[in-house]
Amino acid sequence: MIRPAPESASIVAGAVSAMGASACCVLPLVLVTIGVGGAWVAQLRELERFYYVFAGVALAAFGYAFYRLYLRPAIACATDGACAAPLVRRNQRIVLWMTLIAAKALILSPFYAGYLLG
Repeated sequence: MIRPAPESASIVAGAVSAMGASACCVLPLVLVTIGVGGAWVAQLRELERFYYVFAGVALAAFGYAFYRLYLRPAIACATDGACAAPLVRRNQRIVLWMTLIAAKALILSPFYAGYLLG
C-alpha cells in the first residue's frame, strides 16, 4: 500500500478543514440552492462555534504543506519508492495554490456572505 506524501496529505487536510470552517454558512446555502432541505440543514449552524478550530487546522495544514514544498529540500529518489521528481513537486505546488485560494474563499465566507445575500 502506497502512503500519500506528507505534502499531499496536508493539502487534503487543509481543504477539508476549510470546508468544515464554512459548513456553518456556505453549506446550508448551497444545499438549499440545489433543493435539499429539511430541519437538519438548520442544524449545520451549530458548527459555527467550531469555526476557529477548523480555520486554525486549515492554516496549520497549509503552512506545513508550504514548508514541505518550498522550504525543505526535496528527498532524493529511492530505488524502489516514490521519487521527488520536479514534475511531481510542480504539480503539488499547483494543487497547493489552487486549494489555498479556494480554502481562503471558504474560510472568509462568513464575513462576506451577508453582503452578497443582501
